[in-house]
Parts: sequence; structure tokens; C-alpha cells
Amino acid sequence: MTALQKTTFYRLTSRKSKVGKTTVNKNKANKVYIHKSLSKVFEGLFCYRSKIFSTFAEQLTTINRTTMNLIAPSLLSANFLNLEADIEMVNRSEADWFHCDVMDGRFVPNISFGIPVVQAIKKKAQKPLDVHLMIVEPEKYFEAFAKAGADIITFHYEACTHIHRAVQQIKALGIHAGVVLNPHTPVSVLEDILGDLDVVLLMSVNPGFGGQQFIERTYEKIRKLRLMINEQHASALIEVDGGVNTKNAKALFEAGADVLVAGNAVFKSENPMEVIKELKNSI
Repeated sequence: MTALQKTTFYRLTSRKSKVGKTTVNKNKANKVYIHKSLSKVFEGLFCYRSKIFSTFAEQLTTINRTTMNLIAPSLLSANFLNLEADIEMVNRSEADWFHCDVMDGRFVPNISFGIPVVQAIKKKAQKPLDVHLMIVEPEKYFEAFAKAGADIITFHYEACTHIHRAVQQIKALGIHAGVVLNPHTPVSVLEDILGDLDVVLLMSVNPGFGGQQFIERTYEKIRKLRLMINEQHASALIEVDGGVNTKNAKALFEAGADVLVAGNAVFKSENPMEVIKELKNSI
């Protein structure tokens, strides 16, 4: 090997050696960088996951914190021989609404009272009338009940074909509108109308008679509906009717209910005003 060849070989091997060392160093640096980057990624994912659970917990807290805790005694269970006395008792109590159940004997297997009785109640009531229509073709009677003094009219989803039109018809009368769901009807049917509603009334018994046993599945329906309302940023109140008493009121409010309708629990008790107070302050 000539001197020139030796020199060239030396330069090449030296360059390879330097390149090799540089590559090794770069690989080490890359590994360190990748390790640090992955650590940051996992740290970020953990923080994001924590934030998600934190937000969900805050949502649940907000659900419970923002419920209205309103009580609406149902006059269906009142003493019809002395209805005025029971109306005055509700006026003096901590109740918020009067709940009036109107039944036609067709949509439900019972007949209660109609427009003349609502008119009479309005003359003495000092709180809003929440008129629950358990009748077929309810849209034919919205105007009459509004003139009779209804402040809120709720009608059954199962009894009306054109829900949106019916809701707008009630609102055009200058009062609040709500839709009622029977126990077998899922809350998902209200997805496209929820933003137009002031109230959603969930039946926790089959409609038509007072004094029935509370359907436990109602708690899950309330939670689902509350999440729907929150997701849509809607303002509808959740009302529950049927089998409500001092034993389940707290759980109903905690599930997300705003308004509890109580009939027998109030009017069949020895001290109706005290029961109303207990329901109102159960949470």
C-alpha cells in the first residue's frame, strides 16, 4: 500500500469512526427524546382522563345543585266535599303549584273533573295551576283550559300525533307547555322537541288512578332525561307524578327531578302542611 493509499484509508476509517460515534450519540439522544416525549404524552393523557372524570363529577353535582325542588299537590286526592278548604291549605303551605288531573274516561279508565272545576279552583288558588290533560285529542281543549285559568298545560305524548304543533299552540295562548310520558315511553322520543318544552312530566305510575305503587324504573328515566336536558342546554323542568311520598322524595330530587306531584301522601295525611314541608325540604 502506497503512502497515498494509507493516508486515504486512514481518513476514511477515521471518518467512519467519527460517523459511527455520532450515530450512536444521536441514537442515544433520540431514545432519550422519545422517552421524554412518550412520558409527556402519557402524562397529558392521564391529565385529560382526570379532567374528564372531574368534569363528569361536576356535572352530577350541578344536576343535584340546580334542581328546583318544587311541590305540586294533586287535587285529585283532595276532599271534593270541601275543596275550598284544601285549596286554602295549599295556599298557606310551602307548596309551589296546584296539580289538576283532567281525565276523560277514554285515554285513561277514569273520569275526574273538567273546565268548570278548574275555573272554580282558579278563583281561590294563589299559586299556578298545573293542568295535566289525560285525554284524547287534547289540542281541542287547550284554549278552553287556558281561559279557565291554567298556567301550565301538559298533555300526553301517546295521545297526540303532532307534538310540535300542539306545543306551539299552547305557547301561543301565553302559558307554559309540557309533554307527559307514560311509564313505557322512553325519554328519547323527546330529543327533537325538548328545547321547546317548559316541562316534561314523567308518569311513575300508569295514569288514571291515585294511590298506585311507584315504578322504580322512573329513577333511571329521570337521570337519562336530565342528561339530555343538560346536553341540549334546554330549560325544561322535570316533573314526576305517581306514588311520590316522603320516603322517595329525596331520591327523586337527587336523580334530577325539579317538581314532585303528591296526592295521597299529602291529602290523606294527618298533617298535610307538614308533609308538604317535609317533601319540599327533603334534600
